[in-house]
Order: sequence, then C-alpha cells, then structure tokens
Amino acid sequence: MGFHGKEGDVFNMIDKQPKNKAARKLYERLVKSFMDVIVLKELGKGNSICAHEIRALIHKRFRILLSSGTVYSLLYSMERDGLIEGIIEGRKRVYRLTDKGKGTLENISESSDEVTLLIKSILEK
Repeated sequence: MGFHGKEGDVFNMIDKQPKNKAARKLYERLVKSFMDVIVLKELGKGNSICAHEIRALIHKRFRILLSSGTVYSLLYSMERDGLIEGIIEGRKRVYRLTDKGKGTLENISESSDEVTLLIKSILEK
C-alpha cells in the first residue's frame, strides 16, 4: 500500500479532528469536496490504489470514515471523466492516473494558491 504519507507531507499535518461541532462539519465537508483532488494527488505519486486503500487513506489522514459507496461513486465518476482508469490486479480493481488525470493534477497544483486564498477569504473574521 503506497498511501502511507512521508514526513512533511501536507496531509500528515492534519493530526486531529476539530473539537467544535460546526468546525467538524465544515472540515468533513471540505475533505469530501476535495476527495477527487486527494485521489489524484495520491495517484500522482505513481501509486495504484484500490477503493479500500482510499477509504483507509482518508480515515488515517483526516479521521473521517467514508462509506464504500461514497468512494466507489467517486471512483466511477472520475473514471467516466477519464481522469483515472481501473485495472484488475489479482482479485482487486486498482486505479491509476491517466494522461488527462495528470494534466488535471498539474492544473490544480498550479492553482493551489488561488484556492487557498479563496478558502481563507471565505473563513476570514
């Protein structure tokens, strides 16, 4: 399983859930909204991962337990959009990044400052 982040990985900086109920709900909403980006980022490391590993990744890094249906729905959608492709390895289906997915990940990475500023501006006091 190639999803065990490295020291300094931004995902590993998130080590606990917000305690405030409203903040926790927003936290979960943001993680769920960015799940496609999380998957693209992980696959961009050259790893092939299955749905179960994605669930474990989200749980380990963000302390959110997702249903299998949520993960499979996302993967099927990303596959239909041509961002990832599923292949059978042994008894499981694993996913890897397509060329379109690589381009999308590059575009997202190039826009990360703008996205960060948007989220900060929304949450400013």
